[in-house]
Amino acid sequence: MEHFNRITYNPAVMGGKACIRGMRVTVGNILDQLGTGRSIENLLADFPYLEKEDVLEAIRYAAWRMQEKEVPFSIAI
Repeated sequence: MEHFNRITYNPAVMGGKACIRGMRVTVGNILDQLGTGRSIENLLADFPYLEKEDVLEAIRYAAWRMQEKEVPFSIAI
């Protein structure tokens, strides 16, 4: 299992979503910004409390989560 030093979970912060260093900035927020075409440099300028390593770890975390094995299941009706 990967170890992510900058990714935190706290049910009291952003509903327990994966956040950056306990702040109210989720991995999803960062990926959404990057997905719209914003550069890492622009993101860091807009959010000066973030560090480049925060953004890079968010990307690595998302990639790791996408590598999870999907197990099909049946739904009982």
